[in-house]
Amino acid sequence: MAKVSIYLNFQGNTEEAFTFYKKVFNTEFVGPIMYNKDIPAQDGMPAFSEEDSKKIMHVCLPILGGIQIMGTDMLESMGHQLIIGNNTTINLEPDTREETEHLFKALSEGATDIQPLQDMFWGDYWGCCLDRFGIRWMFNHHEDK
Repeated sequence: MAKVSIYLNFQGNTEEAFTFYKKVFNTEFVGPIMYNKDIPAQDGMPAFSEEDSKKIMHVCLPILGGIQIMGTDMLESMGHQLIIGNNTTINLEPDTREETEHLFKALSEGATDIQPLQDMFWGDYWGCCLDRFGIRWMFNHHEDK
């Protein structure tokens, strides 16, 4: 079933923020917290510094009404800079690859900061764009195999 969640970017304090949100909403994380050190090595990908390897790659927490918030630490070493506008993303999880491609194509029209749809190591067909109105959209389609 398709889902929508909210993705939050932090500048190094994701774990602190999500530990706080966990207490506020009295819920448990969905799956384990993934750290950058948990990412499998990719061809051409430089190794993380010791500091960056301890930062969060992904965390997920249910809040209210079936909505989940997800988060990650932005990495200054990779040129990421947290500013209002790139700290919140609407994450769409369509039911089919075709629907994912349709939504991505439509929302990417006139968009900037586009990360094309591609199969990722965590198993999803993933992409991201900043639409022409300044809203950031992330697309994650997971096919059960």
